[in-house]
Amino acid sequence: MASGRVGNRIAKLIICHGSSISSLRAWPTTAAFTAQPWTCLGSRMAAVQELAPFGARAASSQIVRTRMKSVKSIQKITKAMKMVAASKLRGIQAKAENSRGLWQPFVALLGDNPGISVKKKVIVTVSSDKGLCGGINSTSVKYSKALLRMNALMGADKETKYVIIGEKGKAQLQRDSRKAISFFVGETQKIGVCFTQVAMIADDILKKNKADVYQVVFNKFASMVSFLPTVATVLSTEMLAAGIDGTGGGLESYELEDVDMPSEIYDNLAEFQFAAVLYNAMLENACSEAGARMRAMENSTQNASDMLERLTLTYNRTRQTSITTELIEIISGAAALEG
Repeated sequence: MASGRVGNRIAKLIICHGSSISSLRAWPTTAAFTAQPWTCLGSRMAAVQELAPFGARAASSQIVRTRMKSVKSIQKITKAMKMVAASKLRGIQAKAENSRGLWQPFVALLGDNPGISVKKKVIVTVSSDKGLCGGINSTSVKYSKALLRMNALMGADKETKYVIIGEKGKAQLQRDSRKAISFFVGETQKIGVCFTQVAMIADDILKKNKADVYQVVFNKFASMVSFLPTVATVLSTEMLAAGIDGTGGGLESYELEDVDMPSEIYDNLAEFQFAAVLYNAMLENACSEAGARMRAMENSTQNASDMLERLTLTYNRTRQTSITTELIEIISGAAALEG
């Protein structure tokens, strides 16, 4: 009689938790389990699988807890990376806005000719050294490849080379344009972008890659959520001196101090213009990279939160399944003793 009262109490407890009486009667008794253990085990496993989420296997609570712990760790990392990107963005944004005053006077003086047709052209692709920053590197590579194809369509005698700044741009361009890469610079943002560093890089590019036109491809920072792919065109000294009446324009209306040596003036002007454009391009791209990484980490943190909610629901269901199974076994044993 005592065992019967215990069984009734446990049955009422399970009914209060949402289980039906019919499902309790479907479970075999202890005697039946002793007579046919494998049949009884199969029916129990089928019942556990019915309690699992649709399309998922019944997992143990320990496995789900381990997965939840790993997701929480990833969420902490992505949240920290978002905060680091936000702090970097605030510092770089001011420098990028100030650097625009270096190359904008050159555009007003010499103009911008992105579609100029020359024999030798160098495409300077500015990218990042690290990933997890959205599609800014893919955008720069896409525009660089488009410029290479456009120059090839203008004639068979056209020669175009790549100069790559950043590891990610090199990794993408060397897949199908390895022979076109003539110069590479990496790890430029380890100590921060400064004009002295960029001037040395620009000097190496001009010395090792003689060309008529240099086109710098980068991502211009527009806002926290957007960036604009930009192509800046810089003429060489020869093109600048020969194209005064055409593409250069405007220099003949200015008074030059050293009239006897105009080529030196053109050399200094072309070198400083290229260094100023490259300095602004690297800062703008670094600013766009920080903004894109901030958005990517924010999305990753949100995805981790959604996954954690689903895992919590799965864990609760698995835990409820194990509790229900243990209670049913107790009821089955009590019913076997009564029989």
